[in-house]
Amino acid sequence: MGLKGEIQDAMKAAMKGGDRLTLSALRLLLSALHNEEIKERRELSPEEIIKIISSLCKQGQESIEYFRRGGRGDLLEKEEAELAVLRRLLPEALSEEEVRALIRSTIEEVGAKGVRDLGKVMKQIMPKVTGRTEGKRVSELAREILGG
Repeated sequence: MGLKGEIQDAMKAAMKGGDRLTLSALRLLLSALHNEEIKERRELSPEEIIKIISSLCKQGQESIEYFRRGGRGDLLEKEEAELAVLRRLLPEALSEEEVRALIRSTIEEVGAKGVRDLGKVMKQIMPKVTGRTEGKRVSELAREILGG
């Protein structure tokens, strides 16, 4: 069974268990996956599913920040709970040292000489780390390692 099937099974379990927050988060995710499949006109790969989950997590984090600034505790709690559900679906996060090691090996792979080669490094490394760490942090570390 693929990742999408696991998500559908988790949604069914949430329905049977009456877990409204989990159900809401998984419905949102399945809707996003369905829309992307329609757009692409094919079934999504597990990597693409992880990328969409990661994107939804990032959107959820941004919403949490806005709700916190706006004093919307009611919406804040719901968003945090849904974000926790989505994060459970992502692969285990990479430590900073693991990210640094991946960046160094990618720099060797592409033969990057300096900060001007950052684009090449990022293009190569992002598929390896998507859903496991933030792209912004990878970019900062890569720039640091490349001497920028």
